[in-house]
Amino acid sequence: MAEAAAGSPAGDTGMAEAAAVLTMGAERMEPERPAVLTLMDSGGIDNPNGSVGHVSTYLIQDQMESRGSCDSPNKDNPSHHGTAKFPEVIESTQLTYYERYRAYQDYILGDAKPSEVKDFIAEYLEKVLEPYGWQALWSNDMFEVLVEVTDVETSNHRAVVKLTEPFLYESETYPLDAEAMENFLEAKKHLVPLQELYVVSDESGEFDQTALAIEHLRFFFLHIWKNWDEDDEDEFDYFVKCCEPRLKLYYDILEDRVPANLIAEYNRMLSKCEETYKEFIKLRENISTNDSALESELNNVSMVEGFQLCEQLEKLKYKLQIMETPFYRYILCQDSYGLPTKQAKGTRPSGENVIHVVSNSMTVTLLQSLLREKLNPDQVTQERVLEFHSDPLVAINACFEGDVVVICPGHYYVNGYFSIADSIQVEGYGPPDDVVLEKEGKGDAFVACTASCVKISNLKFIQHDATEGILCVRKGQAIIENCVFQCDTTGVVLRTSAKLHMKNCDLYGAKGAGLEIYPTSTCELFGNDIHHCKEGIRIKNFMEELYDVPKITMMNNLIHNHEDYGITMAKFAIPFPKKKTPSAIVTQPISGAEQNQNPQSNFNENNLELNSDCCETQNAPDLLIECSPNKCEQAVELNPSDAAECDEAVTNELISTSAKKRKQSRSRINDVVTDDVMAQEMFLSIVSNHFKKNGKGNFGIVYS
Repeated sequence: MAEAAAGSPAGDTGMAEAAAVLTMGAERMEPERPAVLTLMDSGGIDNPNGSVGHVSTYLIQDQMESRGSCDSPNKDNPSHHGTAKFPEVIESTQLTYYERYRAYQDYILGDAKPSEVKDFIAEYLEKVLEPYGWQALWSNDMFEVLVEVTDVETSNHRAVVKLTEPFLYESETYPLDAEAMENFLEAKKHLVPLQELYVVSDESGEFDQTALAIEHLRFFFLHIWKNWDEDDEDEFDYFVKCCEPRLKLYYDILEDRVPANLIAEYNRMLSKCEETYKEFIKLRENISTNDSALESELNNVSMVEGFQLCEQLEKLKYKLQIMETPFYRYILCQDSYGLPTKQAKGTRPSGENVIHVVSNSMTVTLLQSLLREKLNPDQVTQERVLEFHSDPLVAINACFEGDVVVICPGHYYVNGYFSIADSIQVEGYGPPDDVVLEKEGKGDAFVACTASCVKISNLKFIQHDATEGILCVRKGQAIIENCVFQCDTTGVVLRTSAKLHMKNCDLYGAKGAGLEIYPTSTCELFGNDIHHCKEGIRIKNFMEELYDVPKITMMNNLIHNHEDYGITMAKFAIPFPKKKTPSAIVTQPISGAEQNQNPQSNFNENNLELNSDCCETQNAPDLLIECSPNKCEQAVELNPSDAAECDEAVTNELISTSAKKRKQSRSRINDVVTDDVMAQEMFLSIVSNHFKKNGKGNFGIVYS
């Protein structure tokens, strides 16, 4: 995230000096890489530096290393020559979020203001670091060398070092001998950055806290501190405003809790902010103090440019702060507000359409089968170009409007997610269980559709440890046929105003709703099997004053074995006075004491009466009221053997809501709406669906 600490002496100048003193004829020494000794937490001892333990296997992965992490020396090259080898270093990088949080909050930063941060860190280092007598591996991008620390300058985060005996050194770029390295250290006055030192282990454990303190320092200037932080006003505690949210963001990214597009946007904004800050500092330093007329005019121009850069910098910092705040980041992840969405490419410049064939390995037999069954003249009516791929993600990203992707049988592991912005067709060649797309890692939705019309068929999708649904139709229309969805959190999500046609699909395993339907959307479900989720279908009807209810068609679907309801209507908690509404189903309130009883059904063909005691409505505002969780849930009493009753319950509840909304709108605008117009808002068909073994019942209304 952040660059290395400001003031670090190991910059381009030092590397140039190293290049100047290298001895081309020196024998290149290639000692073995140091083994890593990992310290484990031995029992929760309350020390002022946290512990070195709790080694988490998922930490320090390639994603963070690619962003400039140098948390540990490079130990990836297995080929070494010679007999010398580096000693073991203390592994202190694999700390948990709570260990770092506690260290920064309680022992390093405390209530420090932005301008006081470096002083607080220096004071912490003064208390914890051993001043001399310990060995360390000095490791940077250019070389690794074993040194001994003779003194520590905590004020500028440096250590005074000397070479050890025997001389242990390794570099892929600068093969230096002991004499050349000694000359290099003398040019640097034997001062090296503490962040580049990795403490060598000894059996006594005397230097464990020194290694941990240096790790906290290194991590802070890599991932927390930003160059512009010191210029902020001292009106807040640095830990609360900056350190805590950035630390949380680091671990959320590390644990794949943040979608890839949000990470990419954050890195883009961060780079842009760093460039703008450098331009601002350069301009500020170039403003002359000379009082001559020419210099004054130039200074005025620079001042105007400086104000513009400062304004731009503040806007970028504000956007970064929004992304770093966990609550706002959650909203960005859910709704993609403020994030750059994939833009549709449109038709290919040449005007031709391409068929993309995806296969792990293309054989003659498979190609002949494709030509005979998929690519014959009956299937392909016009001349098309064929392109072959081994990765389905690459194939879909290469598509233009009107292209077709044919995925051959195989198990494909997808590192990323499918973002489909053009109207294309993606189909598996064979039954869905033979064409499997499995998402690697955790994080985003697996498939996100924003095209005007996308068709996906004959595929099996598998998702693990997700933060979003397995397929999300954000806008436009998606046609899903003969697919299998092995979900994790939420299954298929149909966003506001989007359209979904789903036929003959098998969906299971969601820890939330198997299908989540937002207001004003259009959903058509035919012959699907939705089972073994927390909820079968969740129909969201919040913000009733602002959104119309969704238009739903459900025919011949099997909805069974869900933990809660087969179909759940999620609504805002609103007052329920005793009044009659046009419906044909009677509902019964459920309270905490009544959930295990069988309430009596009170069926009335013309009226639906709601018990006013289902929510406390006295002295409550019109739109939102506070309800006890046990009193804000209604279950429709249905005969399990008669699926038609559940169909009717869903239909009548949605019709009732739509009629009430229309009545409210009519009273506001004092207009007359005919029955024909209202009928257009009703639902085309909710019939012949089968409900079995749903934990709380087939249909329920939940108020939040």
